[in-house]
Amino acid sequence: MPDQPRPHQETKASPGTAGEAFSPRARPAPVRAGAATTPGRRHTAPSRAGRNLPAAVGVAVVLIGALLVGLFVQPLVLALFAGTAAGIGVWEVGRSLRYRGIVIPRVPAVTAGVLMPVAAFAGGGEALMMAVIVGLTLVIVWRALGGRDGMILSIMGSVFALVWVGFLLSIALLLYHTEAGPLKVLTVILLAVGSDTCGYAVGVVWGRHPMAPRISPKKSWEGFAGSLGGSVLIGVLCAVLLLDHAWWEGAVLAAVLVLAATLGDFSESMVKRELGIKDMGTLLPGHGGVMDRIDSILFAVPAGYLLFELFAASA
Repeated sequence: MPDQPRPHQETKASPGTAGEAFSPRARPAPVRAGAATTPGRRHTAPSRAGRNLPAAVGVAVVLIGALLVGLFVQPLVLALFAGTAAGIGVWEVGRSLRYRGIVIPRVPAVTAGVLMPVAAFAGGGEALMMAVIVGLTLVIVWRALGGRDGMILSIMGSVFALVWVGFLLSIALLLYHTEAGPLKVLTVILLAVGSDTCGYAVGVVWGRHPMAPRISPKKSWEGFAGSLGGSVLIGVLCAVLLLDHAWWEGAVLAAVLVLAATLGDFSESMVKRELGIKDMGTLLPGHGGVMDRIDSILFAVPAGYLLFELFAASA
């Protein structure tokens, strides 16, 4: 069959998306950092995430329940939830980087990834920056003690993983401590998830024109329009019903967060394409890895934080 432009969303838990079987023997051995590789060849990891709708729905219900409990019942659950997600996300990124010969010290990197959101929750921005400094120092010292072979790539890979996952996700905890913080965090997540869902729903039916076929051929302009339209509706409702903001603030917030969420999707797609993999992990049945779930949220959170600060300053 000729290639057809595919729906807006790429590796999300999509109704009717078939999974691919995975054999451990098919997994390429990780390449040691600094080792020579054959020019033009990639160590490609096949997709291992099952696409099972009942499992995907069950996982989503559990994640949503934990988030709501953390936001509105027991804040400590939110800190542990975010720390766990960040730690697993850093581990998934580190595991994936091995397919290109970049081996990060995962013990200190994952530890730093967990500590960043917890520090942001416990002590705000100053504690977060201290956790970043301590975490990066720990990674550098740990890696330096392990020998010089591939050290620069290893450290740079660690910095990449910690900033992309640990730091960006920690901003959600800073937003949580602002006025009406729990509702703001909920709004940002609803908009990011709504962008994914509406984009997929529209793209799977009407998607014909790919946005960036070299980066993510499944994302279409029609799906992007669906993301924008659905998210604006969600944003207006959240602004009026939850946040007591003007309706236009909700519309602006939604439009900006759709752009941010789409950039988050594209960023992960670029990384996965470079590494030759389809999913970052397999921890969440029907979804893929943690990174496959939070890629859009990672970019939406700082954008939402900045916009809420601007709205507060102009009030």
